[in-house]
Amino acid sequence: MNKKSLYIIVFFMPIFMFSQNELPDNDLEMALRPSKATFYSAVLPGLGQAYNKKYWKIPIVYGALATGIYFYNQNDKDYNRYRNAYKRRLAGFTDDEFYGNGLYPSISNDGLIRAQNTLKRNKELSILVTVGLYILNIIDANVDAHLLQYNLDDNLTLEPKINYNEVLNKSNFGISLNLEL
Repeated sequence: MNKKSLYIIVFFMPIFMFSQNELPDNDLEMALRPSKATFYSAVLPGLGQAYNKKYWKIPIVYGALATGIYFYNQNDKDYNRYRNAYKRRLAGFTDDEFYGNGLYPSISNDGLIRAQNTLKRNKELSILVTVGLYILNIIDANVDAHLLQYNLDDNLTLEPKINYNEVLNKSNFGISLNLEL
């Protein structure tokens, strides 16, 4: 062993010895909790919230995702209606649902094109919103699991205070910060 290696070992050995303390089993479980909640929520939306025991959030997660999926399906159905009507008009037919009384169209060909463009944009926006809500579900599970690790007791409190001054007939607002050691 050369002299340089010996210096490196002697210098870095105390750092490794004191920096790698093992966590007790309970703390180790708490340290793994956010990653586990994140993984669960990524695999199945709402499962991370169930892992964190925040069951009231699960209907909100599924309601938000279902709303995005509903609007995508509705816009897709309407898009196909306008597209099929436009295709039939290009083929020379005048019997689509948007033609009106049969003599003059209630929606012109340009109107059908604009409707298709709007509905296509709404479909894409619905997909983006749904994916954003899915990612927000994952972030919520992670942040909530991190917040569960903190000990929140009455030793540190921050609470609003409202004092009513009867002489001046006014209310005074303030914040009180209490720290007990």
